[in-house]
Amino acid sequence: MFIGEYMHAIDPKNRMIVPAKFRENLGGKFILTKGLDGCLYIYTLEDWKELETKLKKLPLTSKDARAFVRFFFSGANEIEIDKQGRALIPQNLLEYAHIEKEIVSIGVSNRIEIWSKRNWEEYNEANVDYEAIAEKMSELGI
Repeated sequence: MFIGEYMHAIDPKNRMIVPAKFRENLGGKFILTKGLDGCLYIYTLEDWKELETKLKKLPLTSKDARAFVRFFFSGANEIEIDKQGRALIPQNLLEYAHIEKEIVSIGVSNRIEIWSKRNWEEYNEANVDYEAIAEKMSELGI
C-alpha cells in the first residue's frame, strides 16, 4: 500500500528520486503511465498485470473503452530504479503532466501519483466539495 506525500525535484537528466517508502513496495521495476487529472500513475508490475487483465475485458465495440485503453497503454513505460533510487521519466510523460522541475509524489493505495507541484497546488486549492463527494461514496457502499 502506498500512502503519504513527498516533494522533490526532477534532475537535469529527467530523473526523479523515488521516495524510500515507495521503493520498498515497488521493487526494482514498475510501470509509469499517463494518469487522470493531469498527473502520472505508477503501478507495481503485479498491480499493472491485474489492471491490464481488467482492461482487456472491456468491449472492443465500445468507443469509450477503446479510447480509455488507448490513452492508458500509449503512455505506459516499464521503468527501472537505479542504485541511487532514481527513475527516469520519459519526455512525453513530463510534457503530458506539465512537469518542469518540482514534483509531488503521493501514495494512493495501490498506485503512486506524480504531479507537477503547480498542478498539485491548484488541484488542492480548487473548491472541491469533499462532503458532497463523501455522500456519493456512501452511495457506493463506502
